[in-house]
Amino acid sequence: MRVITQQALGGPEVLTVVDAPEPRPLPTEVLVRVKAIGLNPLEALLRAGGFPPLLGPPPFVLGWDISGVVEEGSLTYRFRPGDEVFGMPLFPRAANAYAEVVAAPALHLVRKPASLSHVEASALPVVGLTAWQGLVDLGGVTEGDRVLVHGGGGGVGHVAIQIAKALGAHVVTTASGRKRKLVEELGADEVIDYTTVDFTEAVRDIDVVLDTLGGDIAERSLAALRPGGHLVTAVADDDARLIAGYEAAGMRFSGIAVDPDPVALRGLVDLVERGRLRVHVQETFPFERVTDAHRLLDGGHLQGKLVLTL
Repeated sequence: MRVITQQALGGPEVLTVVDAPEPRPLPTEVLVRVKAIGLNPLEALLRAGGFPPLLGPPPFVLGWDISGVVEEGSLTYRFRPGDEVFGMPLFPRAANAYAEVVAAPALHLVRKPASLSHVEASALPVVGLTAWQGLVDLGGVTEGDRVLVHGGGGGVGHVAIQIAKALGAHVVTTASGRKRKLVEELGADEVIDYTTVDFTEAVRDIDVVLDTLGGDIAERSLAALRPGGHLVTAVADDDARLIAGYEAAGMRFSGIAVDPDPVALRGLVDLVERGRLRVHVQETFPFERVTDAHRLLDGGHLQGKLVLTL
């Protein structure tokens, strides 16, 4: 099979397509012939060495988001050959998903609904599970809550808007002007153009804030929360000073470390099938053009997701 690997840390040019032996499924795993691979900003950081080395030193193979077809299984009843599946296997351990064939725990995958293409399905797991676990599992968002989603036009943000709306929340989001149309189409009730407006002056009485952007967003969000409000962050969960500040102000603070979760994946599928959730893919790239895809990933400010196709 073909696999995308790297021998050194660096820019997109370190990614190379090579031949490698196909993996063999361990007990309770399935072998998936991959049709599409979702790309995430974390992978660009890992490629360049700008994030704690989850995968160890090079060489390694990036990737977690996959959609494809089961070829065989080992001691598992969950799927049969020919089943179309998608998921985020093994995160944060190496899943070696930038490849034509992936061995994955059957429990980390769910059946792909007919209403999702392989491209759309591959774009959903990391961002969808992050948003679901942040808003449903940690945030406990319920009908009538006021939710602030930072970066509503990005990967996690555009899914989070739709989940929050499906839960009955009033959704405020920050986004650049060029993404306003997208986030409004996805259901945002209020859009704050962060390039011209300070969100801390434009919004108050928020019940739950979802932050996946980093920087000073988490600290500044304190001003937007109602008394007893809740910040959920995927990027500042180990900041002791920030946590202490929230606790001193009587606010709740939760950090997300996204997990493979078939229950949440099926929840996302249910929203898709009810017409409450769609995945926005900005652009697709053939497997061989992974360096071009990572150059775009490095540039940031994406609308939705990028996907490699096979």
